[in-house]
Amino acid sequence: MRITVVGGGYVGLVTGACFAELGHTVDIVEIDAGKAAAINAGRAPIHERGLDALLERHAGKRLRAGTDYDPVAAADLSFICVGTPPAADGSADLSMVAAASRSIGEALRDGNGLHTVVVKSTVPPGTTESGASI
Repeated sequence: MRITVVGGGYVGLVTGACFAELGHTVDIVEIDAGKAAAINAGRAPIHERGLDALLERHAGKRLRAGTDYDPVAAADLSFICVGTPPAADGSADLSMVAAASRSIGEALRDGNGLHTVVVKSTVPPGTTESGASI
């Protein structure tokens, strides 16, 4: 299966590396070009036990990182794994989830196959029921 993971932080990178370990082809979309380059070089930009070994085995093979959304069109499944920091009023700032959702939609606009999008970011209940809350 081809999987795209949007966000190369703790949740996204670990998720992507584990899917690569299971035999899937994974593309990570990461806005930080330096972080994407580190992932492609097999160096984890974060510390998570066992992650270095997974990157060593899969970076540049089953696991790749980049800054654009082009891989989404060829994927079967996309995971949104971006931050949702607290807003000034204490609610979750969903702007990064909204931006990732829009970018995935744009990448899929001319596609003709089925594609599943999974929101793995921490969001309030009901967030995905309508676009009004994002």
